[in-house]
Amino acid sequence: QVQLVESGGGLVQAGGSLRLSCAASGIIFSIYPMGWYRQAPGKQREWVATITSSGVTNYADSVKGRFTISRDNSKNTMYLQMNSLQPEDTAVYYCKVALRTYDYWGQGTQVTVSS
Repeated sequence: QVQLVESGGGLVQAGGSLRLSCAASGIIFSIYPMGWYRQAPGKQREWVATITSSGVTNYADSVKGRFTISRDNSKNTMYLQMNSLQPEDTAVYYCKVALRTYDYWGQGTQVTVSS
């Protein structure tokens, strides 16, 4: 059973910060790439950031310089540090693990940024 559980979302004022966590179980965590995505109402799910098993990161232009993705393989946990949050960042944030055959998603955590 692959399970991903996001946490850390909430309500924050513009300019504030949040740190999201994604705890994984049921996989050999250290060998798989993982990523963060978000989906705002009425919009397609948007890729935010990815991190390889070795820690190489990539970011969407919309968050580059503000968000930092990381992983702690010893804790089977991925993180997304979000700084300088803006109302446009309001969305449900999902973590994903890309297995060879399937992608597995968490249930999401709501991030709301007020202006």
